[in-house]
Amino acid sequence: MCSYTERLKELRKEAGLSQEELAKKMYISQSCISKYESGKSLMSTSRVIALAKYYNVCIDFLIGLTDERRNFESHNKEI
Repeated sequence: MCSYTERLKELRKEAGLSQEELAKKMYISQSCISKYESGKSLMSTSRVIALAKYYNVCIDFLIGLTDERRNFESHNKEI
């Protein structure tokens, strides 16, 4: 399994976004994205949910608890 910092960077790059572009989409600063990806700052629960929805992945995948990539919506319907 990947660490959540690696997973955040991986998802952003898969989406073809720079840190600045993602920051604009999330209405936060580029330095915030940088701190999340480097592990210098922890994300709030609301930010984790927003990123999981944006990338359409389950929260467990986003934060590196699993390597099973499941859609955000389908995973939450099962709960």
